[in-house]
Amino acid sequence: MWNYPRPPIVTLADDELRVLAGDVAVAQSTGVLWLKETASAPTAYFPPSDVKTELLRANGGVSVCEWKGAATAFDAILPDGHTIQDAAWCYPDPFDDLPEGYAQIAGWYAFYPAKLDCFVGKERVRPQGGGFYGGWVTDRIKGPIKGEAGSSGW
Repeated sequence: MWNYPRPPIVTLADDELRVLAGDVAVAQSTGVLWLKETASAPTAYFPPSDVKTELLRANGGVSVCEWKGAATAFDAILPDGHTIQDAAWCYPDPFDDLPEGYAQIAGWYAFYPAKLDCFVGKERVRPQGGGFYGGWVTDRIKGPIKGEAGSSGW
């Protein structure tokens, strides 16, 4: 991940990725795009066709990325009525003026592994440290990752 560039690049995932809330499947896809940025675990973006969007509700939260633009935050509303706040986000209209191709994630959904059960193949993902980042940490990731203790000075 230290060879991931800045600005981030977008690549196609090789595996099936899944997102669960307990036993409820929220997303499952073999067409996921990874967003890879220096010192960060990759972030998975799912096509809306592979997401149970009826389980997601925009909550008014917005965050801004210098590379991708403004993202909308979503709560996951489970069939039993349980709400998982700020479980996902989406860039409805990402910046498209850079050659990295962020426009291709327009309307795609990313999920926080700290709030949902996320899987790459059969491996359960660990959340990226720091409580802010949405990176998916797996055994494939090598090296220190921003957000971990002691990384605030990078």
